[in-house]
Amino acid sequence: MAFSKASVREAEVSGRRVLVRVDFNVPLADGVVADDMRIRAALPTIELLRERGAALVLASHLGRPGGKVDPQLSLKPVGERLAELLGTEVVQAPAVIGGEVETMVRGLGPGDVLLLENTRFEPGETENDTKLAEGLADLADLFVNDAFGAAHRAHASTEGVAQFLPGYAGLLLEREVTELTAVVESPKRPLVVVLGGAKVSDKVAVIDRFLDVADKILIGGAMAFGFFRAQDVPVGDSLVEGVELAAEALEKARDSECELVLPVDLVLGREFDAETECRESSGVEVPDGWMGLDIGPRTGDLFAAAIADAGTVLWNGPMGAFEMEPFAAGTRAVAEAVAKAPGTTVIGGGDSVAAIRKFGLEDEVDWLSTGGGASLELLEGKKLPGVEALVDA
Repeated sequence: MAFSKASVREAEVSGRRVLVRVDFNVPLADGVVADDMRIRAALPTIELLRERGAALVLASHLGRPGGKVDPQLSLKPVGERLAELLGTEVVQAPAVIGGEVETMVRGLGPGDVLLLENTRFEPGETENDTKLAEGLADLADLFVNDAFGAAHRAHASTEGVAQFLPGYAGLLLEREVTELTAVVESPKRPLVVVLGGAKVSDKVAVIDRFLDVADKILIGGAMAFGFFRAQDVPVGDSLVEGVELAAEALEKARDSECELVLPVDLVLGREFDAETECRESSGVEVPDGWMGLDIGPRTGDLFAAAIADAGTVLWNGPMGAFEMEPFAAGTRAVAEAVAKAPGTTVIGGGDSVAAIRKFGLEDEVDWLSTGGGASLELLEGKKLPGVEALVDA
């Protein structure tokens, strides 16, 4: 299906001021950017606009300052890293809106870049306050939303501002929506969906949708224990959540063409700690005093075989506590299988992206989504407010 919103490619931007909502919500360590993946993801849109003679006003949130100024969450280090990547000066505004910001914006020429301060320093940002949205709109002639990671939030800088300025999709936003929508609407078959992470409740709507669409759903991570408990399998001290939701999904799977595949063996630990005593379990029953912290090697092989046969693979969520080496093998097995898979491979944001990058395989997959919550909501079939507010193509 073609992308339904107007793209930045079609916007007349020469000599105009463009407000670009980017997703620079990146980790900081000791006052510098610790991971610049999201900054790099915005570069194609920024560079396109600069080449076409626009003056850029960039807006982003960072962390959760709760509507108050928090110097620890200033975007200044982000602006410094962006300047290095662009090879040009990035002017740092002292605030989000106001007289001083307006004066700085008026001084911008074609190709210049100004970065506003953290939008969440303003209490009106998360409330989608009309005055803040208007204040942002006053800074520019048109709006480009390239912040896919924040597109599921109806905030002043994502949805509100598009009520006052013509809004276009940035290149990243357009690609994200196109890639993720294609998985649901026009996948090459068979479609294999790999879901992990801690909570059934976070993914239940995705499971529900893909039971109608996918050929196989492979379930790993702590969420598998909700499914085991729903079948009266002992889970020991494992993290368990969403048992009723899991029972409903199992019931739906019985009447579905889609095969729901659960782990057949596990790696157990005494506690959630890299140094804990651990052992492999040949089945999936977890004795008291132990917790399941990874899928076992037979499950890894089973999942890898399904992934190898897939026309399309969607992976969202790790298979275990992959940040601890004794419990990383299952997630590594899935990451390596996805990297080698001949079909189209899409990683749906969040911890799965962290995992595939940890194992150095990010260049081996077709699409790494920059949005965790946004990608899940899009895959569930929800409308994203930050996309819906844009001008139709």
